[in-house]
Amino acid sequence: MLSGYLKIVERRIRDAVEKGEFDNLPGKGKPLVLEDDSHVPEDLRIAYKILKNADCLPPEIQEKKEIMQMEDLLASVPDDLERYKLIKKINYRIMKLNASSKRSPLLEEKQLYFKKLIDKLAQK
Repeated sequence: MLSGYLKIVERRIRDAVEKGEFDNLPGKGKPLVLEDDSHVPEDLRIAYKILKNADCLPPEIQEKKEIMQMEDLLASVPDDLERYKLIKKINYRIMKLNASSKRSPLLEEKQLYFKKLIDKLAQK
């Protein structure tokens, strides 16, 4: 029964192509934008889709974005003590992010180390 239905569908699609009914569709010749949400837990997919449609970021992504902004700010802080305080804040937020995620510890964000950062910034 299903194969007969599929034959009818295929024939109608073929007829529409021959008539040129698909020639002026929006996005013709452009790659399809496929959203791969396989990395998002199944129970969060609908919520993330709603957030995306509302132009909002999921909490984890927003947190990562803010951490990256703090890291960018770090390069412009001249005082070592202030830089150390900012690194502590960054590390705290990274720790919170890692604790809230459901992923492997091997994929966790790495915390910043003050001495290595000071050495690296001193080289600039």
